[in-house]
Amino acid sequence: MSITYKDAEGIQGMRVAGRLASEVLDYLTPHIKPGITTKEIDRLAAECMKKQGTISATLGYQPAGYPPYPASLCTSVNHVVCHGIPNDKPLKKGDIVNVDVTVIKDGWYGDTSRMFMVGEVSIAAKRLCALTFDAMWQGIMRVRPGIHLGDIGFAIQKFAESNGFSVVREFCGHGIGRNFHEEPQVLHYGKPGTLEELKPGMTFTIEPMINAGRKDVKEFGSDGWTIVTKDHSLSAQWEHTVLVTETGYEVLTLSAGSPPPPPFVNA
Repeated sequence: MSITYKDAEGIQGMRVAGRLASEVLDYLTPHIKPGITTKEIDRLAAECMKKQGTISATLGYQPAGYPPYPASLCTSVNHVVCHGIPNDKPLKKGDIVNVDVTVIKDGWYGDTSRMFMVGEVSIAAKRLCALTFDAMWQGIMRVRPGIHLGDIGFAIQKFAESNGFSVVREFCGHGIGRNFHEEPQVLHYGKPGTLEELKPGMTFTIEPMINAGRKDVKEFGSDGWTIVTKDHSLSAQWEHTVLVTETGYEVLTLSAGSPPPPPFVNA
């Protein structure tokens, strides 16, 4: 599959899908507190999507070699790195959880995720969530025509590792448009000047998974989806979908409730 470049109509479709995906997270935000189950978060998201007229891209999603994914979103708690399946276990004070939402609207896909801190969390957990957010933006702010995907990965890796964290290698960002996963793959580590050159009209996700401990991950249990840190250390992830414009980038997954970019982005 080759890279698809979006025209004006495609870009507008992606803007709408991206905003709606982010608005699902806005809707969920006040509900994510001690005592709620991730299954209830999933139910609320499905309710919100129904009101929006969007459909979940994850429900029933089945890439080759995987069982069908059983929920409307992914909820990855504490040492779960990604693809955590919602369940009946209540969240407790001190947990951190990534909620990853992908919606489809008029054939276009919008994909975004945020970290949520449940009640009062440890200083270490707070720092991991904050620095992972900053790492994502370190990647986003590099986006413009003429740079290479390796420049984005390098910026994220350098920032994360200089703060004592590690970057997961097995999972990456991806092109997105009329398909959930398109070319190119967007690695969150790498060397400057390597991999594909960015051109206007490209749309892809930047979604670093950063571990407090070592970078190694493993599959958890037998559900075919859940990935955890091998050393049981905390993991965090943030995700935006971005468009390469003629002069730089546009973040497509922003809404009224999106956390604002860190100060260094506009500096």
